[in-house]
Amino acid sequence: MTEKITNDNINYFPSITGNNEELLDLLRKTSELLCKWYTDTNKQSPIPLNNKFKVSCPQKKGSDINNLLEEIEELIYTSFCPSHPGSLAHLDPPPLTISIIGDLIASGLNNNLLAEELSPSISKLENDICKWFSKKIGFKKNSGGIVASGGTLNNLNALVAAKYCSGLAYNNQAVLIISEDAHVSFKKCAKILGVEDKNIYLVKTDRNGSMDIPSFMKILNSVIVSRRKIFAVVATFGTTMRGALDPINEIGHICKEKKIWFHIDASIGGIFFIANKKFDNINDFYLSNANSITINPQKLIGIAKTSSLLLVSDMHTLKNTFQTGLPYVDSPDNVINRGELGIQGSRPAEIIKLWLGLRFLGIEGIEKILQECLLKKSIFIEKLDENKFEIYSGPLHIVSFLPKRINVDESNKWTLNAKNLLLEKNYMISRPLYNGKYFLRIVFGNFNTKAIHISELTNFLNNLDT
Repeated sequence: MTEKITNDNINYFPSITGNNEELLDLLRKTSELLCKWYTDTNKQSPIPLNNKFKVSCPQKKGSDINNLLEEIEELIYTSFCPSHPGSLAHLDPPPLTISIIGDLIASGLNNNLLAEELSPSISKLENDICKWFSKKIGFKKNSGGIVASGGTLNNLNALVAAKYCSGLAYNNQAVLIISEDAHVSFKKCAKILGVEDKNIYLVKTDRNGSMDIPSFMKILNSVIVSRRKIFAVVATFGTTMRGALDPINEIGHICKEKKIWFHIDASIGGIFFIANKKFDNINDFYLSNANSITINPQKLIGIAKTSSLLLVSDMHTLKNTFQTGLPYVDSPDNVINRGELGIQGSRPAEIIKLWLGLRFLGIEGIEKILQECLLKKSIFIEKLDENKFEIYSGPLHIVSFLPKRINVDESNKWTLNAKNLLLEKNYMISRPLYNGKYFLRIVFGNFNTKAIHISELTNFLNNLDT
């Protein structure tokens, strides 16, 4: 016997007939909790001092909303706080207010970027914003891009396209060339692609942390002489250790001449190219030499996670690589569903956050954020005792440092002690391992960090025993 459909007056979903007062009340109460957390930021630490959040697993009966609100509050107050002025460890700035709204709208609409019929206006939005970015970095008419959940996934999208379009999709001896300071995601991508470690060539970096061109040419020529094929060369525009920039003009010219796919991981630094203002030592580069570029607006201008773009000089490369057809979706012949332009099929409408953020800030607002990040870094370096510390920093907003004349064991102990002491003062900085030594690293991407915080931080470091 067919079971009866019942209406037990439980509103599991937004109402399509009523005024949604319950939803409005829930949104208001949740927003108040979140806003109170922001207001209480200076009373907290970047990492919660009380990390005793207890996870309540599902029970037979659903939980009361008031109980859930209490649990939401506990979750909020035991979470990492990127808005805290002392949150300087990673590339995780506070979220733009309008970006928070973007996440709400994306969730409320629940459209799927898999296919145009599931996201008609948002598919157009993603296409047009990616084309806008492509034009800003110097790509031509056939360019465009795709949004994915993070830079690692977009780097993978790029390498899959590179291997396929180079005719080397099934060549297990195909070579990948990257900098020794390239992001760790590329080794992860190589594993997924079945590229063995012996076929990943790491190019040495120079004293500025940039890929060394003579070393690059030596590797390139040795691979060519051995008659093996290179499916991609990757340059980095903003290394995670110190914000160094690879010489992408020279590398791009060489790759173009040799007809090798050139990918730029500009996850950190690429956002500088959408500003009209010229930034010293940054805008002398030409991203347009690349076949593909990853840019993560989430890392600098406060677009809520995740926000990552893969831009390509020719959209046909993504179509030819990933399009398989969606037999369960009825689409016009002239429509390419955007779920067929990358690895992800179903995708949330993350582009809404980016679109609203760009519209809210405008180019002048973006320039202001970028300029302040670089200024804070400069003030920090100026105030840090150069006689005491070795300082590693490129043109971007990242600084790594370590006391001079310190060995490996001492670097481990000193950085760990310094990091813990700073955390007691509500300053959270990171402790990367680089060339066998531990360093301290600061990322000046937090809009709430002011000059007074930088002075306090440098005073403490300058007076800390080594």
